[in-house]
Amino acid sequence: MKAKLNVVIVEDEFHSRETLKSFLKEYCPEVDVKDTAATVDEAVEKIAQLRPELVFMDIELQTGTGFDVLQKVRHLDFHLIFTTAFEHYAIKAIKFSSIDYLLKPIDLEELIASVQKAKKLTESESRQNLLENLLSNMQSSTSENRKICLSTSEGVEFIPTREILFCEANGSYTDFHLTDRRKLIVSKNLKEYENMLQDCNFMRVHNSFLINLGEVKKYVRAEGGYIVMNNDKQVSISPGKRDDFLKRMGF
Repeated sequence: MKAKLNVVIVEDEFHSRETLKSFLKEYCPEVDVKDTAATVDEAVEKIAQLRPELVFMDIELQTGTGFDVLQKVRHLDFHLIFTTAFEHYAIKAIKFSSIDYLLKPIDLEELIASVQKAKKLTESESRQNLLENLLSNMQSSTSENRKICLSTSEGVEFIPTREILFCEANGSYTDFHLTDRRKLIVSKNLKEYENMLQDCNFMRVHNSFLINLGEVKKYVRAEGGYIVMNNDKQVSISPGKRDDFLKRMGF
């Protein structure tokens, strides 16, 4: 029988803490809640002492934030699931790093799915890379320095946003075309990446294309208009997007 995942819950609200403990005990038999913490210092101490495989972390604590905890913990070798009562400003950075998060009140099905995902991510190196990338993105002063975590069939890659030429819809998948001429296929749709990358100088110019405006080589007005990227790939542009595109490019 496979050993259970040891869990630490970091949550300063008593009701939320006890509800999560109850849900995990009743519906997630594959985990074992070893302890809880209500403050930043207590969380750092408990994580160092118990070395859990999985940590549920409230983003906002009365003594600081979940990110304060991560910066103080010596070993980032655990899977992390954030919890928050509202759409926090840091949610985009969390998504960039493929870290799970749950909105309160916690949905039971989402909780079970997050625990199942944590079970699959068993390699401590992968967990550490995810958390280090999250902290790096949170500390980055410019969006161009952010790295996005892309999960492919071959593994997980951390790609600087400035190295993405454009993203192309491929059914329920997204093809990432990179400046080194590689193509990565990721099992999320283009809309999700549009929401994540729109603050990083990316624009959805067509149902099938999300482009890095910094990698546009030229705009051609012939044949209804199309965009040429720095790798000489031609990208279609929707008529309704043309004026906004030209304005953002300063054409």
